[in-house]
Amino acid sequence: MPDHTASAEAELRRLLDIMAALRDPATGCPWDKEQDFATIAPYTIEEAYEVADAIAQRDFTALPDELGDLLFQVVYHARMAEEQGLFGFADIAKSISDKMIRRHPHVFGEAAARDAVAQTSAWEAQKSVERAARRQTGALAGVPVALPALTRALKLTNRAARVGFDWPDVGQVLDKLDEEIQELREELSGADPVRLTDEVGDLLFVLANLARKLKLDPEQCLRHANEKFSRRFNAMEADFEIQAKSLGELSLQEMEAGWQRVKAAERG
Repeated sequence: MPDHTASAEAELRRLLDIMAALRDPATGCPWDKEQDFATIAPYTIEEAYEVADAIAQRDFTALPDELGDLLFQVVYHARMAEEQGLFGFADIAKSISDKMIRRHPHVFGEAAARDAVAQTSAWEAQKSVERAARRQTGALAGVPVALPALTRALKLTNRAARVGFDWPDVGQVLDKLDEEIQELREELSGADPVRLTDEVGDLLFVLANLARKLKLDPEQCLRHANEKFSRRFNAMEADFEIQAKSLGELSLQEMEAGWQRVKAAERG
């Protein structure tokens, strides 16, 4: 049987050495040497999304490559930190290993085995203890600002709900949704971009809450809607191309008729 652990260690060492060479002050890559935490962070986020996209597409041929790109981002940050005497890759690995052991006492300690629901509660309780140790004691502490807005809304409202700040039922969320739509309507005549931004934001926030109350992920809901729109639009465009028609030459009424044909075809 092949020794996968030894192979993984060798390849990781190779990757760390490659990163060190890229950042070498004398012989490294000019672009790589110029980067810092702030300039690399957007690439880190992008690579995480590409991993998620490969999973969503069930493209398991591409997934190792995408995961490798994401791992490279971790190694990149570790190298920059090591150069500044902050921490190194070993500190990152130790930190996550210690955290997983700490948060799974039923696996690595003496605690009794739990079902998934109980374990989730225990996980959140342990995270609260860790936040308190970092002096992050508020109910909303530790929710990253850089999260996608709908995901952050979900996490913020989940936290608020845990301490009882929540609508009792879906009906009241729908009532709030109606209220926010009316407030948006009232602002349309003024066309003040600041106030419109505020009202549209409130509307999206309530929609995120509605998804949460329905036990749905608002980010996944919108992603599904995006994919559905793309699929139907592409089908409509292809249908008109068969007729030697360009979308730019069609009226809105003609495009709407084509859109409805695609929807009807999907529904069978």
